[in-house]
Amino acid sequence: MIRKICVVVTARASYSRVRTLLQAIAQHPCLELQLVIAASALLEKYGSLSQSIRKDAFAITAKVSNALDSENATAAAKTTGLGTIELASVFENIRPDIVVTIADRFETMSTAIAAAFMNIPLAHIQGGEMTGNIDDKVRHAVTQLADIHFAATRMATARIIKMGQQPETVYHTGCPSIDQVFEVFVDPRIDFDPFHLYGGVGRTFDLSKPYLMVMQHPVTTEPENARQQIKQTFDAIHALNIPTLWFWPNADPGTSEIAGGIRTFREHHENLPIHFFKNTEPIHFLKLLKNTACLIGNSSAGIREGGCLGTPVVNIGSRQLGRERGSNVMDATPEKDSILNAVHQQLAKGNYAQNHMYGDGNAGRKIAALLATVPLTFHKQLSY
Repeated sequence: MIRKICVVVTARASYSRVRTLLQAIAQHPCLELQLVIAASALLEKYGSLSQSIRKDAFAITAKVSNALDSENATAAAKTTGLGTIELASVFENIRPDIVVTIADRFETMSTAIAAAFMNIPLAHIQGGEMTGNIDDKVRHAVTQLADIHFAATRMATARIIKMGQQPETVYHTGCPSIDQVFEVFVDPRIDFDPFHLYGGVGRTFDLSKPYLMVMQHPVTTEPENARQQIKQTFDAIHALNIPTLWFWPNADPGTSEIAGGIRTFREHHENLPIHFFKNTEPIHFLKLLKNTACLIGNSSAGIREGGCLGTPVVNIGSRQLGRERGSNVMDATPEKDSILNAVHQQLAKGNYAQNHMYGDGNAGRKIAALLATVPLTFHKQLSY
């Protein structure tokens, strides 16, 4: 019997996290992929995923336009509510056997609530981790609503069980995003022109020479500090004066402040060697990450994928405070001098040994195999 697996992607980062899983589901003889795109994943201002999805040859089953175009706590709450309403209708129409939700962004609550209240088995990827901000609340809430758990690390696996989930429903699979890192190891060359492919704004430069990358999102529990925090990072990058690829922040409370800070800085420092991007394809991003002299900011990509690649990372502030990390990560406070000091130390050290705590490159296939065989007898479905 073919199982219909509905994967809900709500943000650009979520797509890169599950791309190899989507491929494994689509190729599995006992599974049918239902791909639903929602929330900020549909918004061009954050780097719409349409081009990447078309290139990867996935068919989109449904689109849910629920993201309010405002980056504050009220908009986040309303976006979640609208998503619950719209996804309930989608699930009623496509009748999935299992719904898959990803990680810890606030939009994932919509998927979890709709599936749980409709009595559809819910599988959660990347549960059991700790970061120390609002994402923890979302992640742990989704864990409690989920029926099947695919954890990225051994520590996360143990934490999910300690939270009261039945051990037979918790699987240590690794993270599908790490699968793509192993693809990069085959050919790590930057064999493409990101400036031509992805546009963006700012100076262009030679990527065969040392360059930095910046990915800094607002801290969801500190949105009032977002403008000042991004200014400190800009001041550090200005002082370093090293060519820099800067990626647009996620859609979170405080993003409008960061975006405003980026625009103001760019207007006053047009000649600095900085180029701003909204989005790139996952493999291209990872190749850039592999070859950068240092990633600066507060993205989990530096800890997860960066750790596996051995990329030097300067992690700023509290957004990733509790996340498991390897030796490649050096913490800094959101202050210019602290950031500068950490970057200089990382540039002096160079690349690190690879760390595989988040996966061995086979997570997508492992999860697909489990989705095809995991018992669903623990969960009596309602008739549609």
